[in-house]
Amino acid sequence: MSSRDDSLLFDMLLEARRIGRFVQGMDRPAFDDDEARRYAVLHAITLFGEAAYHVSSERRGAHPEIPWAKIIGMRHRLVHGYGDVDYDIVWDVATRDVPALLPKLQKVVGAIEAAGASDDERF
Repeated sequence: MSSRDDSLLFDMLLEARRIGRFVQGMDRPAFDDDEARRYAVLHAITLFGEAAYHVSSERRGAHPEIPWAKIIGMRHRLVHGYGDVDYDIVWDVATRDVPALLPKLQKVVGAIEAAGASDDERF
């Protein structure tokens, strides 16, 4: 398990928190009306997936509670199908999937911190 994986997991946690902040207090109509917010959420989800994509298969295997394939698949859809973004899916990811995943990521990152890994100046 590498320090690169640790850094990528920290990045995932950072982006998950960012996604939560971007949609906090919003309802779907407000999200639909806020182009900048939609763009920010898309970018954060993409970065979240990009970090997940680069986590080693060994580390992914050690954390089956994280839905790696779904996260990476969403990243691929946004990057390669950017002209065909389904905002129903984006909204569900931002308001349902990421919040449900956040405690699991916090637990993984907490274990890294407890083991003495650097916080990489992100927290």
